[in-house]
Amino acid sequence: MLYFAWVRERIGRGGEMVDPPGDVVTVADLIGWLANGSAVHGAAFADPARLRAAVDQVFVPLDAVLGSAREVAIFPPVTGG
Repeated sequence: MLYFAWVRERIGRGGEMVDPPGDVVTVADLIGWLANGSAVHGAAFADPARLRAAVDQVFVPLDAVLGSAREVAIFPPVTGG
């Protein structure tokens, strides 16, 4: 797992290794599982609609299947100029 911007700030670290159970199939499932794991994750993931994700460095919707993902990144929407 990699965390960026305010997600990283709320969790207090830029990343971690996780081993989710077999019923965690999608990115949304993963976010829910992590949110239930600790208070800081719960606070960071309280509003999943405010989150974006990438699986193995490819932007994906939160309902994307994880499959054999090696890296999942969670971050707020990106804006630029």
